[in-house]
Amino acid sequence: MSYIGTPIDTTNQFQSLQGKRFSGNGSTTAFTLDIAPGSTLDIEVYVENVRQDPNSAYSLSGTTLTFGAAPASGTNNIYVIHQAKAVGTIDVPNDSVTANSIVDEAIESEHLNNNIISGQTALTAEPADTDEFLVSDAGTLKRIDYSLIKGGGITVADQWRLTTAITSPSQNADTVISSNWERNDSTAYGVLGSGMSESSGIFSFPSTGFYLVRYVMMHSANGDTYFGGGIEATTNNSSYSDIAEQFNYFDYTGTTIGGAIFCESLLDVTDVSNIKVRFTYNTNNGTYINGNSSENQTYATFVRLGDT
Repeated sequence: MSYIGTPIDTTNQFQSLQGKRFSGNGSTTAFTLDIAPGSTLDIEVYVENVRQDPNSAYSLSGTTLTFGAAPASGTNNIYVIHQAKAVGTIDVPNDSVTANSIVDEAIESEHLNNNIISGQTALTAEPADTDEFLVSDAGTLKRIDYSLIKGGGITVADQWRLTTAITSPSQNADTVISSNWERNDSTAYGVLGSGMSESSGIFSFPSTGFYLVRYVMMHSANGDTYFGGGIEATTNNSSYSDIAEQFNYFDYTGTTIGGAIFCESLLDVTDVSNIKVRFTYNTNNGTYINGNSSENQTYATFVRLGDT
């Protein structure tokens, strides 16, 4: 394989310039070198052992070194050293360059191009910073989309709430809250990812994965009562089962009493078409389910924890 990096000088053609000396006479400004340097930065020029500024003290045209001002008289008082410059190319045997031979960070990812690794891969363009990265597959570089990597972590976080209070709830049976749901739209709220979708109180997941589902219900009453609520889930988009439930019991004391129930569950959503959830309440009499369109009182939270 060919040498990686700036080619090394294998011709020794600059050796004649090592220690090249001239004698100044106070009037001559132009001196002839043995070989034409590429630029003023390719040589170091000293007059009376003082290094000259390559940007202002002298110029180059082919092999002609010209000073801006004639050096003073002196025997061999002008000294020119040619900086080692790489020319030509050499080949090194296959597999002779290892990772230990390369200085850390000598090759930066943003400088990868079609020819940096001979015979291994050809990248037509660098990957986008926001959605792709490079991996090595048996020596071949490939672009991988982040969305295809398992274990991607939290990619969905969403929250929905009941917007209107239920003042005459059904009694003595688990009852689905099938209306008046909205996505949280309070100050500074933000949904992560695509978010959940809702229809008649049934919530569908935007993608497969492990989800934490949390349900909070605020309630009040004006009499002895019990009050409960829960989470129901289906795996066939038809029949639902209780997967979490909480109850409160109250003794009426002559003033309005109230509280909240809290329950949650982890779901392995392997099929977004069939695995869904809904939320229920269950009470006996005189209760009131709190709902508000400006703040969370009765609400549900959904967080995707990772890939299934």
